[in-house]
Amino acid sequence: MQYAASRSSSSAGVRFFAGPKSETCGHCTRHCPFASAFASHHSNRRSNETLCFSRPRIKSRGMRRLPRAFPRSMCAGLLLLCFALWGVLWASASSKQTGRPRITGIDHVTIYVSDVEKSRRFYSDVLGLTVVQYSGLETFFRVRSSEQGILLKLVPTEIRLDAHKSWLAEITFATDRVSDLRQYLLTHGLQPGPIQKDSDGAQFFRVRDPEGNSIGFVHRSPSKIGYVPSSTQISSRMIHAGFVVKDLAAESRFYVDLLGFRLYWQGGFKDDGTDWYELQVPDGPDWVEYMLNIPANADHKELGVQNHFSFGVKDVHAAAAELRSRGYKAFDGPEVGRDGKDSLDTYDPDDTRVEIMELTPVEKPCCHPYTAEHPKP
Repeated sequence: MQYAASRSSSSAGVRFFAGPKSETCGHCTRHCPFASAFASHHSNRRSNETLCFSRPRIKSRGMRRLPRAFPRSMCAGLLLLCFALWGVLWASASSKQTGRPRITGIDHVTIYVSDVEKSRRFYSDVLGLTVVQYSGLETFFRVRSSEQGILLKLVPTEIRLDAHKSWLAEITFATDRVSDLRQYLLTHGLQPGPIQKDSDGAQFFRVRDPEGNSIGFVHRSPSKIGYVPSSTQISSRMIHAGFVVKDLAAESRFYVDLLGFRLYWQGGFKDDGTDWYELQVPDGPDWVEYMLNIPANADHKELGVQNHFSFGVKDVHAAAAELRSRGYKAFDGPEVGRDGKDSLDTYDPDDTRVEIMELTPVEKPCCHPYTAEHPKP
């Protein structure tokens, strides 16, 4: 039986967030945190910004209503600029205020496989990725020139024999101050592992989230990268990774309250439900996705659908045509999901779902608007 994984209303598989809804400014008579920046054009613009996870609404003081004669087209442009500046500066200010070093995106995901050579052929021949490091037990593919990769590891016996274990072994995030981030976690009562050095000189450490998922943080020197994506790659951009979550509140205390992740989108199979809960890293566009309401007895095949990662593309239909030209037809979609994005689902030889998703929505999403910028190619 094939488990459905898309976020369409007709499927039974995979999307998420229960935070306050952001307000969309329809005119320029609301409060804008950057009103003073436009004083040379006109005195004191206003706009509202609502932060997720019940953080206090921030309103600037002493701002007056714009005259009704102010051109609405110019107002709309100023408001768009206002929100863009606010998003960038909020992320920067948040890191500085908390003392937490920046977390800029997903560096790589680690996937368990039962046969390294068989999986290597899937990621290489079907998805077009290039092996940059290979041994009998591990294979590493570089996805993006600046960072991002996929590490395949031979599955441990205890994981292979337990149908209820995740084969998404680890998500590793990029930071520019790995030692300081480890100290930050220690200060807040966590027990991260020691800092280690990879064969390419990258420094990293690991920590467990509240549900026991292995999370890594790594810093790579730019001089250690030097990779140019292959023209055969189906995508050169990893945009998110998702995993089963049982306790949304506990996980959010870790990812949101401690690490500073922020709402991107949330939704469900029904408009009033929450089955998918997406949080962007605090200092970049990549996100993690909580896969909610998954049965406790979910087997290996269903967990392979839920515990997944995703590539971003401009045109998923072009990606589908390319997959077919390579003789690979065992994928679902493309199909527009409940999040308004067009995507398709492929599966590696061990049933781990590899999603290929367009970077921007083609339809209005259900349930909740997007609250942050979409990733770029």
